[in-house]
Amino acid sequence: MTESSLRCFVPRPGAALRLICLPHGGGGASMYAPWPERLPPEIELHAVQYPGREDRLGDPFPENLGALVDTLADAAMPLAHGRYALFGHSMGATVAYELVHALVARGAPEPVRLVVSGREAPHDERGGQVHRLDDDGLHKELMRLGGTTPEVLESRGLRAMILKYVREDYRLIETYRARDLPPLGCPVSVFLGDADPDLTVAEASGWRRVTQGPAEVRVFRGGHFYLVPQRHAVIAALRRALA
Repeated sequence: MTESSLRCFVPRPGAALRLICLPHGGGGASMYAPWPERLPPEIELHAVQYPGREDRLGDPFPENLGALVDTLADAAMPLAHGRYALFGHSMGATVAYELVHALVARGAPEPVRLVVSGREAPHDERGGQVHRLDDDGLHKELMRLGGTTPEVLESRGLRAMILKYVREDYRLIETYRARDLPPLGCPVSVFLGDADPDLTVAEASGWRRVTQGPAEVRVFRGGHFYLVPQRHAVIAALRRALA
C-alpha cells in the first residue's frame, strides 16, 4: 500500500497546494471525485483509497489504524514536500490527524491547515463494538447514519462485499487509542452537520486541544453525511479556509 493509496482525479502539476482527502469508514476515494471541478486550479486533490474496496478490492486490510497511517505516510511524503492540507471525514478525520503527526515525524513540515469533519477529537474517542455485530446489526448501523443507499445492500453478494470492508474499518477506528502527542501549530477547522446523531458542537470543539494555532468550528445543515447534499457549501467553506 504505497502509491496505490492515493488517487488524483484531475492532475494539476502547477498547483500551489496539494489537498489530501480521507474518506469515512466504509468509504472510498470516489466520494471525492466530484470535488476538483469546484476547486480552483491552484489546488490539486489527492484522495486516499483504503484497501479492500473499489479498485483495491483484493488488497489486505491493515492490522490496526497505526499500520494504515504508516503506509499512507509513505505514499503522501512526496506531496508534503510543498504546501499541503488535509481533509478527513468521520474515521478519515482521525486518520488525517494521525497522518499529520506521521508526516512531521518523517521530516515534513506541518500542513497549512487540517480540516476534520464529523468526528470527535482523538483524545475523546469513544471506541465501540459495532465491528463485532452480525451483518444485520452492521446493516442497521449504516442505515442509522444514512450514508449508504439502501438499494446497494439488496444484492446478497454486494452486501457481503461491502459489509466486509465496513466491518474492518469499524474495527480500525473502534480499537484506536490516541497517543500522547504534542499539539500541532497549524490551523484546524472542524466541520459537522447540525443533525449528526453522534456529534454535538460541544464535542466537535474538543479538536481545539490538538493545536496551538487557531481553530474554528463550522456547522452545516444535515446529519452525519451532511457533506453529500451540502457538497457545494462544504467545498466553498474549504476554499475559504485554504485561501
